[in-house]
Amino acid sequence: MFLNSGCGAVVLFSFVSFLLFLSHRVDSEPTQDKQALLAFISKTPHENRIQWNASDSACSWVGVECDANQSFVYSLRLPGVGLVGQIPPNTLGQLSQLRVLSLRANRLTGQIPSDFSNLKLLRSLYLQNNNLSGEFPSSLFELTRLTRLDLSTNNFTGPIPFSVNNLTHLTGLFLENNGFSGNLPSINPGGLVDFNVSNNHLNGSIPRTLSKFPASAFTGNIDICGEPLPPCNPFFPSPSPSPPVEPPEKPLHKKSKKLPTAAIIAISIGSALLLLLLLLILILCLRRKRGQSPKAAKPPTTARAAGEAGTSSSKDDVTGGSAEGERNKLVFFDGGVYSFDLEDLLRASAEVLGKGSVGTSYKAVLEEGTTVVVKRLKDVVVTKKEFEQQMEVLGKIKHENVVPLRAFYYSKDEKLLVYDYMPAGSLSALLHGSRGSGRTPLDWDNRMKVALSTARGLAHLHLSGKVVHGNIKSSNILLRQDTHDACVSDFGLNPLFSGSTSPNHRIAGYRAPEVLEARRVTFKSDVYSFGVLLLELLTGKAPNQASLGEEGIDLPRWVQSVVREEWTAEVFDVELMRYNNIEEEMVQLLQIAMACVATVPDQRPDMREVVRMIEEMNRAETDDGLRQSSDDPSKGSGGPTTPEARTSPRGVTP
Repeated sequence: MFLNSGCGAVVLFSFVSFLLFLSHRVDSEPTQDKQALLAFISKTPHENRIQWNASDSACSWVGVECDANQSFVYSLRLPGVGLVGQIPPNTLGQLSQLRVLSLRANRLTGQIPSDFSNLKLLRSLYLQNNNLSGEFPSSLFELTRLTRLDLSTNNFTGPIPFSVNNLTHLTGLFLENNGFSGNLPSINPGGLVDFNVSNNHLNGSIPRTLSKFPASAFTGNIDICGEPLPPCNPFFPSPSPSPPVEPPEKPLHKKSKKLPTAAIIAISIGSALLLLLLLLILILCLRRKRGQSPKAAKPPTTARAAGEAGTSSSKDDVTGGSAEGERNKLVFFDGGVYSFDLEDLLRASAEVLGKGSVGTSYKAVLEEGTTVVVKRLKDVVVTKKEFEQQMEVLGKIKHENVVPLRAFYYSKDEKLLVYDYMPAGSLSALLHGSRGSGRTPLDWDNRMKVALSTARGLAHLHLSGKVVHGNIKSSNILLRQDTHDACVSDFGLNPLFSGSTSPNHRIAGYRAPEVLEARRVTFKSDVYSFGVLLLELLTGKAPNQASLGEEGIDLPRWVQSVVREEWTAEVFDVELMRYNNIEEEMVQLLQIAMACVATVPDQRPDMREVVRMIEEMNRAETDDGLRQSSDDPSKGSGGPTTPEARTSPRGVTP
């Protein structure tokens, strides 16, 4: 009896426990997710269509769906409910178990919060038809389980990053009706079946991985080409095809096969005159060849110039029918590594890299796989002989911190320069690219590498090449892959343009004061522009940036005004504030920069002195690759710091 009663008690206890367990399951609540949702809705203005009662379970709210156990929010769908303003941080980003998020067709603005990177399990994100802005949200690159991403019909700008390929499970990507710009990267998630980037500001060729999508996926961009759209234009017009040889018309009357006597006489006389003319031409050519002609010899042709400046592997002028001495060649310089010709360049696939003050740059991939940069110049005013002479000077410049000019082409309608392709890109792109979460900032050591290697390249141009750069700006400073050593490009082109259209008169923010008046660039004006470049490295601000406070103020004057008020720390880029023990070096480089941007040209140091001053900053760090002793004046000599380097920035008048 006792045993039976004991068993009954155990069964009763188990039954009650089971009921309590069921009751707990029914009444369970995703408490943390509920708090995140309440924070979101309280901070986001909205219409009355959302009625969330805090006393009810979040799983019963409109637009909210929980898992079967009601332990977390699985889906949040709030399309067209009148949400207004920015998505507040630390709200939706806390829904760590969320699979579906739809906020489409609202009036949301601003950038996507960086804490969206916490939504690791998210599979579908629908944000279309809002007013969201900023660059492509870098926080989304960490959502590697995403299958559908729709950012269409917003105000996003900047490039579409290659990092989209991190989203390996994507089946649909919709970016149409935004302001995305630049080249379209090669996006290739294996399962991508829906794709649209129409109505943006993209340019360049469509990557082969995306050519499978319909033309409607790419229309409405400013300068995009390639399959499935019409093919990209070549650098200059292809040679006109020879007119087809038409078969002779069949005679209408087979009877009259003999020519009239008058026609035979006319043909005979004409043939005799033609023979006499050819004989006279032959005699004149022989006399000219033997030096018996009384006329002066012609200047050397392009082919001769190629023999003096280098060697040409091009074929004859593909544009057809030129006079003697005017046959255009693709001229290579000695010591080059390329072996293609002009026709190979015509057949290359071209992708627009950018449009600058001197022309448009293309990335050209030749059929055998060689990649080069072709710069198509505009507004050139010099003669062919003057152009070739300047190219000969530039082609001889060789230095590890100068992008070598490999070849050039000159015709009446086209002037092309060929350079090495540097895949790491420009300082401008690295310094002023996306500053959202996930970005790797340019640290202090690498900024010092850029400053020193750029200074060495310019010093070599000035001292060894006797060439004024004339167009110094961050987009013309290219970086080597992985090392951040800088190479100077687009140098020495000012003599090709008239004073009013030369490159230095178009690059707002970098121009020395005297250039605006004299319309002429000098070594000292290069030093000024380099000083602005140093300020750009230190402040993180572009010289033509609108956020310098007073309208129309340039970067040197802005820096001087801040330093004058003893706010020196306010000058430096906030991304540099995370590094320790660099304040003294930053101030030293700031002093060098302010010496370079002195208003009076004679008060500026020359580039050899600038190299020496920057090397002096790193004298104690002999193994970091920043300083190399050399007898080459373009690399400095490690001498004592000049007085300009010791002067307080407040003591230099910019």
